[in-house]
Amino acid sequence: MLICGAKHILSLVSLGAAIFTTASLSAAPPASAQSVEQFYKGKQMRFIIRSAVGGGYDLYSRLLTRHIVKHIPGSPQMIPVNMPGGGGIVAANYVAEVAPKDGTVLTMVGLALPMDQALGLNLSLKADMRTFNWIGNLSNSNQLTYVWHTSQTKSLEVAKQRETAIGATGSGDISIWLPEIYNSILGTKFKIIFGYPGVADVRLAMERGEVEGVASNPWASTLSTQSHYIDNNQVRFLIQAGLAKEKALPDVPLLRELATNARDQEVLDYVSKVVAIGRPVATTPGVPADRVAALRRAFDATLTDAEFMSEAEKLKAEVVPMSGAQLQSIVEEVANASPDLAARVKMAMQPKSAHEIRR
Repeated sequence: MLICGAKHILSLVSLGAAIFTTASLSAAPPASAQSVEQFYKGKQMRFIIRSAVGGGYDLYSRLLTRHIVKHIPGSPQMIPVNMPGGGGIVAANYVAEVAPKDGTVLTMVGLALPMDQALGLNLSLKADMRTFNWIGNLSNSNQLTYVWHTSQTKSLEVAKQRETAIGATGSGDISIWLPEIYNSILGTKFKIIFGYPGVADVRLAMERGEVEGVASNPWASTLSTQSHYIDNNQVRFLIQAGLAKEKALPDVPLLRELATNARDQEVLDYVSKVVAIGRPVATTPGVPADRVAALRRAFDATLTDAEFMSEAEKLKAEVVPMSGAQLQSIVEEVANASPDLAARVKMAMQPKSAHEIRR
């Protein structure tokens, strides 16, 4: 009896020790757990730029790269990496499928890609925009269609009466599908001449008289790279697309205010949300939530940083910040468009008035 009792006591002691050990292990943090600061300390981050050197995306991306690292815990380094191709699709696919999913890679996504996904416009887009972690929006600048001062098209109403040749870049770009929507829903008669390598080439073509105007360009980009157009009254703005009018352009018609029926209003509101995505910054899918939160805080802090704002002012880079949470909501809303709405938007933007230039 005494031997059996001893064995019973030893069993209870062993069981208690096992329970204590298990409880201690579960209560203790994993050996590999790191704070956000510990993770980023000594890291070299990359900012993937969806375009070649020069132009709006490159300007804004490099501007942010220079300043955001000051506000990321651990003070990592960050280098810009240009990855042009496919209207931003090459960069988006890389960030979604190849880049490490740890918060060391940021990118500025092309504003139309969430719509491309919803409408199935480009089969080469493999990235799911809904899985990206959206950090914030640098500028939701409106898209402007404008003509050279010598054009006979003096207003949007005149653009409904006469054919107006405007220049655009590549097939599928916003500079083609946005004026196609104007033609389809508003009744304009824009003749879209596409195939120019970039917006700078379109502007030169306008100045030379090859085309009468620029099909689509952000207000912020025009302000930062072609302010003399505005200062010298060299261009005439016909229409702007976005959620609200630019403060500096109160007399330029706003697309979403021009619908004449409820179904067209849905399409124009949807397109306006697409434009409002603007200069969106994201990191890869799968990043731990604490790092996403830290990157969002760093982004917000950067956009109120005196040195950042001073450089932005020197570059004439308009900054209209949008939080990561708000941006995430808009992107998901655009990417999750209903099949009926997606079909109507797709129909409105079908190339009907576009002509490729021959070189």
